[in-house]
Amino acid sequence: MTLAAGALAHFFAGRHTGELRVKDGFLIVVLTWTLLPAFGTIPLMAYFWPKLSFTDAYFEAVSGLTTTGATVLEGLDNLPFSINLWRAELVWLGGMGLIVLAVAILPLLGVGGRQMFKAEAPGPMKESKLTPRMAETAKGLWLIYGGITVACLLSLRWAGMPWDDALIHTFTIMGLGGFSSHDASFGFFDSVPIELVTIFFMTLAGMNFATHFLAWRGRSLAVYRHDPEVMWFLAVMYASVAGVAVFLWWNGTYAEFLTALRYAAFNVVSIATTTGYANTDYYQWPLFAPLWMLFLSSFATCAGSTGGGIKMGRAIILYKQVFRELLRAMHPAAVHPIKFGTQAIPNSIVFAVLAFGFMYMVVLVSMTLVMSLSGLEIVTAFSAVVACVNNTGPGLAQVGPATTYAVLTDFQTWVCTVCMLLGRLEIFTLLVVFTPRFWRK
Repeated sequence: MTLAAGALAHFFAGRHTGELRVKDGFLIVVLTWTLLPAFGTIPLMAYFWPKLSFTDAYFEAVSGLTTTGATVLEGLDNLPFSINLWRAELVWLGGMGLIVLAVAILPLLGVGGRQMFKAEAPGPMKESKLTPRMAETAKGLWLIYGGITVACLLSLRWAGMPWDDALIHTFTIMGLGGFSSHDASFGFFDSVPIELVTIFFMTLAGMNFATHFLAWRGRSLAVYRHDPEVMWFLAVMYASVAGVAVFLWWNGTYAEFLTALRYAAFNVVSIATTTGYANTDYYQWPLFAPLWMLFLSSFATCAGSTGGGIKMGRAIILYKQVFRELLRAMHPAAVHPIKFGTQAIPNSIVFAVLAFGFMYMVVLVSMTLVMSLSGLEIVTAFSAVVACVNNTGPGLAQVGPATTYAVLTDFQTWVCTVCMLLGRLEIFTLLVVFTPRFWRK
């Protein structure tokens, strides 16, 4: 079916070549991320029919390709290896972005791909070339992505995970998607070595892959030290690990501090990086801890990573803009440029980040109200929207780590599906195609 659709597209449009315009790039990106999940439903519909509706199958495929990791499926332990592998493969492909792969091969077909790369790739990657040609950039990023994937697979196997589980979880670790082959997620393994390996590679996947590329090309780790996002990412996330561990131990959730540290480390890193794994039902913890973890998922990961949320780069700029306004209140005539690392940020970028932050809040509030209007209680409604917009996966209450999104109605499932697409395409990429001016010649 997929091959036939591609053959038809080639038959009608294969004769046309030329450089893509910016509008073309936005349209192709949106069509890619909305149409490909429809093809991704085919194995799911074929196996589960008629128990699984198209709504739920499309939700599952979108969740995979957007690296969200929210699921409507239960009984994962009893599913065929092929179905679990397909779900994980969707996450892995969506992790780096199918568009980046297209950038590498489209020039061979006589069509430039720079506009698509700019439309899909987040953060600083939009403004700079890592190599002189965009196709070479895409290939370099895929090389790094594939290399770390192999390292993760071998490390999980070394830690004691069977080959089939190691392959499935490697794909979902690298994509930060969180699909597992077990209903208990990582609680099934109950293994500290496996959890430590997973924490390490979730941390790597939460960093900018452009930074990994530059470190590999320059054979130097100094690149990480000079990347302001990486330092903030590591500091905020691991300070939160320590804080949540102390909080859980202090409140008596775990009698021993090392036990509290183990569960805090895995689950905080998992949610902060928007992966969505769990080795325990953290919704049973005092509410502050899971709420703080959900808050981290909104901004912790770096731009150019496979994570979701507004990204650490934007969060840094927003924080510095607030600080600049405080200084202006005291010294109206003073000039206070915002710097990202050593580079001064133009006001146009600051205004764009402010607009994105505003739209991010609008989406969270409006979608939460829609979910609440549909009859969902507020904690479930809010956490489901936050988890889907941030491409995190599990929320709280009825969609918490011990349950699935199968409890939602079809309408609520479609709302969450739209939230996942908005989060993956960073809101404006999806919304821009619905503006009247976009369609004017």
